[in-house]
Amino acid sequence: MSDSAGRLRTLVVGCGHMGASHALAYHCMVESFEIVGLVSRGEASRGRVNASLGGGYPEFGDYETALRETQPDVVCISTYPETHAAYTMAALEAGAHVFLEKPLATTVEEAEAIVAKAAEADRKVMVGYILQVHPAWKRFTAMASDLGRPLVMRMNLNQQSSGDAWQTHRNLMSTISPVVDCGVHYVDVMCRMTGSRPVRVNGIGARLTDELPEGAINYGHLQVTFEDGSVGWYEAGWGPMMSETAFFVKDVAGPKGSLSIVATKSSGEGKSADVNAHTQTESLHLHHGELNPDGTFAQPDELIEITDEPDHDELCRREQELFLKAIRGDADLTDHLRSAVDSLRIVLAADQSFREGRTVSLDEQ
Repeated sequence: MSDSAGRLRTLVVGCGHMGASHALAYHCMVESFEIVGLVSRGEASRGRVNASLGGGYPEFGDYETALRETQPDVVCISTYPETHAAYTMAALEAGAHVFLEKPLATTVEEAEAIVAKAAEADRKVMVGYILQVHPAWKRFTAMASDLGRPLVMRMNLNQQSSGDAWQTHRNLMSTISPVVDCGVHYVDVMCRMTGSRPVRVNGIGARLTDELPEGAINYGHLQVTFEDGSVGWYEAGWGPMMSETAFFVKDVAGPKGSLSIVATKSSGEGKSADVNAHTQTESLHLHHGELNPDGTFAQPDELIEITDEPDHDELCRREQELFLKAIRGDADLTDHLRSAVDSLRIVLAADQSFREGRTVSLDEQ
């Protein structure tokens, strides 16, 4: 269990991009966390992460062995989604708290089982919704409440990928579609903006390459309707054929006006593949919709410059700070996990809608 200095013994599972960022966060937060192992099926990937941290951390090629030998207080899981449920359940069985990259699982049933197991084991489970710790995204979400109801929410994140990134995307799409993997982030934002219950979902999809397993798609689009009349759409596509025109749209409108993330520096050739560009905001454009009696706008638009713009690694560090507070302070993560399950429910309904060619009521889920 925790060492003599009170640090949490931490096992990092998955040494890809996200795993490397979380490992760096634990490495830098040495007063609170002690990395007791790096786990990856690929020796080269865990070796690269180890070397980037100065070396010296134990390495494992097998998760069960690492879990048994290190007896961690914390397990950080940044592996492919199809392993999330089994790895998390094993960590909870071993008495560890779990930080888990999104999505929580690949089915709603698995996600709900994780939530139940965390409560039974009295362990904390936090899901890597990185936008929840981003200052500008939190402000963007909060300011939407001033636009009235219903809301119209438009969001996308398309990625033009090649080389190793395209290989990673192909691996992901063997079990999950882009709109499921990435959509949970932005659907979660929509749910928090409206504060209303989602009721039905429509989805479309397309297969733009033969380099995928049978039945897999690399483009998807969902439409979700909320109980209060709010509606939102989200779009995601991966691959070398994807356009970088309007790959980053984050916009919400209500009866009183609209609010948009303006990220001109993060747009342009090559930017859709830049993970830092996925969270950058730069400024918020607030449009006031009120009109004067003569039909002119009563207030000018406002451009709100963003000064606190953490990069990807810093956002991961802030996530781990929040996770640490949840563990040390015994914070109630019920709402956080409910949001993780609900956002997963919506994106999976969109996938079902596309495959069955019909609107899916969330009462079915």
